[in-house]
Amino acid sequence: MALSKPFLKWVFVCLVILFAHTTCNAFYLPGSYMHTYSPREPIFAKVNSLTSIETELPFSYYSLPYCEPQEGVKKSAENLGELLMGDQIDNSPYRFRMNVNETVYLCTTPPLKENEVKLLKQRTRDLYQVNMILDNLPAMRYSRQNDVSIQWTGYPVGFTQNNNDDYIINHLKFKVLVHEYEGSGVEIIGTGEEGMGVISTDADKKKASGFEIVGFEVVPCSVKHDPEALSKRKMYDNIGTVTCPSELDKSQIIREQEKVSFTYDVEFVKSDIRWPSRWDAYLKMEGARVHWFSILNSVMVIFFLAGIVFVIFLRTVRRDLTRYEELDKESQAQMNEELSGWKLVVGDVFREPNCPKLLCVMVGDGVQILGMAIVTIVFAAFGFLSPASRGMLLTGMIVLYLFLGIAAGYVGVRLWRTLKGTSEGWKSVSWSVACFFSGIVFAILTALNFILWGSKSTGAIPISLYFLLLFLWFCVSVPLTLLGGLLGTRAEAIQYPVRTNQIPREIPARKYPSWLLVLGAGTLPFGTLFIELFFILTSIWLGRFYYVFGFLLIVLLLLVIVCAEVSVVLTYMHLCVEDWQWWWKAFFASGSVALYVFLYSINYLVFDLKSLSGPVSAILYLGYSLIMAFAIMLATGTIGFLMSFYFVHYLFSSVKID
Repeated sequence: MALSKPFLKWVFVCLVILFAHTTCNAFYLPGSYMHTYSPREPIFAKVNSLTSIETELPFSYYSLPYCEPQEGVKKSAENLGELLMGDQIDNSPYRFRMNVNETVYLCTTPPLKENEVKLLKQRTRDLYQVNMILDNLPAMRYSRQNDVSIQWTGYPVGFTQNNNDDYIINHLKFKVLVHEYEGSGVEIIGTGEEGMGVISTDADKKKASGFEIVGFEVVPCSVKHDPEALSKRKMYDNIGTVTCPSELDKSQIIREQEKVSFTYDVEFVKSDIRWPSRWDAYLKMEGARVHWFSILNSVMVIFFLAGIVFVIFLRTVRRDLTRYEELDKESQAQMNEELSGWKLVVGDVFREPNCPKLLCVMVGDGVQILGMAIVTIVFAAFGFLSPASRGMLLTGMIVLYLFLGIAAGYVGVRLWRTLKGTSEGWKSVSWSVACFFSGIVFAILTALNFILWGSKSTGAIPISLYFLLLFLWFCVSVPLTLLGGLLGTRAEAIQYPVRTNQIPREIPARKYPSWLLVLGAGTLPFGTLFIELFFILTSIWLGRFYYVFGFLLIVLLLLVIVCAEVSVVLTYMHLCVEDWQWWWKAFFASGSVALYVFLYSINYLVFDLKSLSGPVSAILYLGYSLIMAFAIMLATGTIGFLMSFYFVHYLFSSVKID
C-alpha cells in the first residue's frame, strides 16, 4: 500500500495534465497542494513523534500525559519513507479557527503518577522536542543564544533549572502567518500527504479565494494554573489572557500528585509571504556563505590536482604508444625482448582475479546503488522531491533501488561471463547480486530494530513493514535482477584484446605493500565530499532540513570524475611495476573512500554530537553510519573498477604485442 501511493499520485498527475491541457494555463509541481481557508474555518494541528538530538530515539507524542482529541487518537496515512524514519503523525486536540485570535483551555490531567513523573523528567532532561504540524508546516520556534537568533522546529517537553527541578511546557503561544489569496485563473496541481488537490480555474474562482497558511510559529511557556478553577471548563472554552511567567514559582513543576492544565492562545498575522515561498524560512541554511566558499574551494582544488595527474598520465601513455608504433617490425621485435613496465604483463593482465564471483556481485550492487543515488539527487535538485512531502525522498530511493535490480543483474552476469568466458552459473550470480547488499543491510537493521523495540521507540520498524519490505524485495527486486542476469547472458561478450598465458607471471617484490597505496588513494575522493558530508550528517542527526541538492549533485558528479581518475592512475601505476593483479585494487582504490567516510562519522560522533548520550544511541549511530559507508564503498568502487577495466582494455587493444 505504501509503495503504490507515490506511483498513483504520479499517474494521476500525468492524466490530469494530459486531459486538462486545453484549460490549464499553468501547473505547480511538486509539494503539498495549496489549501485556502475561509474566515472562522476550523484548522486542526497534527503532532509527530517526539525527537531528541541526545538519544536519537523517537517516541510517540501520546506516550506522555498530554491532552487527547475528543474523537480519539487517529494516525495519519504514512508512506514507506515516513515509517522507516520513525515518523508517527497523529491528530491532536489543538484546534484553530481562521483569523480568530483566542486563548483556549484544553484539559487538566489527573494527578500525575510516579511512572508519569519519571517519564516526563527523563524526556525533559534528554531534551525531547514536540513536533507539531499545521497545514503541512512544522511549528518553528525562535530563541536567542549569545545575541544570535536561532530557529528550531518544535518546542521542548520541558526545562530543568539549577535546583534540579523540572518544569513542563503546558501553555503554547501560536502565531499563524496567513496570506490573503484570490483566485487567479491558474490551475494548481500538487502532491501532498493528503493526496491530490486541484484548484480549478474561472469556474471556482470565488471558492478558491480565502486565506492560505504561510507560517507557523510557537512560543512555549510553563504556567502554574489553578486546576480547580479550570476543571469546571470544557475543552475549547475561551479563557482570559495568559502571560508567560519569568518566576519559577509561577511555572508548572513536574512532581507526583500534581494536576497539569494545558492551554494555548493563537494569533493570526497577515503576511506578504506567498504560498510557494513559505518553506524558505525552514530551508534557510546556517552558514550559507561558508558552505558556498568551502564547496567552491574543494571543487577547484580537486579539479586542479586531478587535472595535473590526468594530463601527466595522458602524456606518459601516449608517448609510450607513439614511440612503439613508430618503430619498424624488426625494431618492434627487438623492443619486445626488452619490454618493461606495463608491456611485460600483457599475458597476465586479463587473468581471472581472486574471488571472481564476489567481484561480479559487488560491481552489480554498486551499479544499482549508484543509479539510485544519481536519479534521486537529480530529481531532488530539480525540485521534484519537496520537503513538504515527508518520507518521499526515502520512498523514492527504495522504489528506484528495487527497479534498478535489472541493471545490477545485467552488469554482474555480463562481467561474470567476461571473466569465465561462459554463462554457466549466471543464476547463482544473479541470486547473489539480489541478496548481497540487501541481506547485509537487512541484518544490520534487524539488529538495530531489536534495540529500538527494547526501548519502545517509534523508530522501530513494525513487523508488518518487515513483511512488506520482504514482499517487495522478493516479488520486485529479485525477479528484475534475474531478468537482468538473463539479458546479460544474451548480450554480446566482451572479448579480450590479448591472450592470457597458461603460467602466471611472478610479481616482483616491492618495498611497500600495494594496499597501502590503494588505501591512501581514497583521500582524494574524500576531499570532494567531506564538506557536504558534514551538512548531511548535521541534517540527519541534529534535525536540520537539508535541501541543497544542487550542491550535492555537483559534488556527486565531481566524485564520479575523481573516483574514475584515481582508479585509472593507480591501475596504471600497478601495471608499470609488473603487478597484473589490478582487479580488486582498481575497485578499492576509489572504494577506500568509504573507510574515511566511516572514520569521519566517528569523528563527528565524538566532536560534534557531544550531546548524544547512552550506548544505545551510539550503537544506532554507528550502525546507520556503517550502512552508509558500505553503500558508498560499493558505488565508488564500481565507478573505479569499470573505468579501469575500460582503460586496460583500451590500452592493450591499442598496441599489438606478440
